[in-house]
Amino acid sequence: MRAKASSLHSSDATTGAAARTFSIGGQQLAAPRAAPGLHLVATPIGNLADITLRALETLAGVDVIACEDTRITRRLTERYAIAAELALYHEHNAAQARPKILERLAQGAAIALVSDAGTPLISDPGFKLVRDVCAAGHAVIAVPGPSSVLTALSVAALPTDRFFFEGFLPAKEHARRARLNELARVDSTLVMFESGNRVQDTLRDLATIMAGRDAAICRELTKLHEEIMRAPVAELAASADALETRGEFVLVIGPPADDAGVMDQDTLDDLLRAQLARGSVKDAVAHAVELSGRPRREVYARALELAKTIGDGNGED
Repeated sequence: MRAKASSLHSSDATTGAAARTFSIGGQQLAAPRAAPGLHLVATPIGNLADITLRALETLAGVDVIACEDTRITRRLTERYAIAAELALYHEHNAAQARPKILERLAQGAAIALVSDAGTPLISDPGFKLVRDVCAAGHAVIAVPGPSSVLTALSVAALPTDRFFFEGFLPAKEHARRARLNELARVDSTLVMFESGNRVQDTLRDLATIMAGRDAAICRELTKLHEEIMRAPVAELAASADALETRGEFVLVIGPPADDAGVMDQDTLDDLLRAQLARGSVKDAVAHAVELSGRPRREVYARALELAKTIGDGNGED
């Protein structure tokens, strides 16, 4: 049974539906028609077995599944013999697709929204759709399940009582470092996504900005080549060149230590040296004062001493 492609446009959302069934282990099961409304269905982040019975029943019972990439979602629907129609909904066509979804909901349709992996809306498109669906008075139903954020937190061996989800960091170096400087002040475990082609640079920036913290690199979670590396940020950064960069990454950074209010001398020196190598004494001092918790006069005096050891050219202006 093969999921069909759809344009999201139908004059009658309740007719012409394929058989509402799904299959598990060769056993075909019937699914009732899903209730009218928008169903936010979490799907596996890698291992296709990580799907709930409720999610399968919902996907089989809706009139259409709105997804980022029909090829990726079709792997799931074919695995479980679900014949619901698939229609594209992603960041590039969202403005055109939203009115069509709202039109079908107004006709009484049941529509599922899925992302390529995990829970919809988490670093994926969907917020504007949910907002507009709610404003139009239609039901929004969550069908919870897999999440790479929670999966990474559970295996990172870092505090989970409080965490801050950043999503993807800025791609450009300057913006990324600026954002990491802001995140350094967050007193909780940090969770962020990163692409394979930037993860090594991000680890090096983390070692400079959040030195001393414990961290975990989670690569290809739930997949065949899942890999989890746990160590202080500095150690992970030191071995970054040998890191396998293929796949999806979740980085988990532990909170600052209880006594992290004032940076120790060795860490301060490492921070200043790294900043002096990139810019002026003035900029290095401003950055170090913000992160170290030490008085500016003390940091400035130390920066001048270190500047002499690495040569001229890092003047006040």
